[in-house]
Amino acid sequence: MEQTKAIFLLCLFSVFITVYGQKKQIIIVDPGHGGTDNGAVGINGLREKDLTLKIAQAIVHYNRILLDKRYDIYLTRYGDTLISLGHRTKLAKILDPKIFVSLHCNHANNPKASGLEVYVFNGSIPKQSLTMAKVMDGYLQEQLGYRSRGVKRANFQVLRDNREVCPALLLELGFLSNTDEAVHLEEKGKIKALGLAILMGIKTIME
Repeated sequence: MEQTKAIFLLCLFSVFITVYGQKKQIIIVDPGHGGTDNGAVGINGLREKDLTLKIAQAIVHYNRILLDKRYDIYLTRYGDTLISLGHRTKLAKILDPKIFVSLHCNHANNPKASGLEVYVFNGSIPKQSLTMAKVMDGYLQEQLGYRSRGVKRANFQVLRDNREVCPALLLELGFLSNTDEAVHLEEKGKIKALGLAILMGIKTIME
């Protein structure tokens, strides 16, 4: 019921945008998981759903204080709520963003697995989407010193459902099963730095 109401309100807002000639570029940031879906749980107890929301909030924060709200950034969730994948991608169909960025953290049976992954849809996509993924991957490596595991392709729903709507990236921002990365991602300052780097990576892509 709450999801339906939220979608209805967004429909009204999209009409408002059209009527009043909104000129800012729209970006959707998707904090993965939420509610009863914790996502991956780190060896230090860090939950993926909490981390992705904090990073998304940092992106919004820095867009406001450093970029003077250059972008209209919308989150697929603003709290610890479970939003279906269908509703997340439906938001993109309503708002028609310039890019959709889904935030996640990795987990593996191998505790030594580490690094950053950037995903795009594994089917036919515009060349622009792959270029954006490579720019984001390179930018995060440069700014944060992340080891890159490369740009990859996958059939994740948020990528598949957005393939004809807008460029969509899914970021795996380190392994919670890796001691060093889990501890790194637990630090408030590192979370803010990651949010800032993603925002500036988006800015680089948009320019």
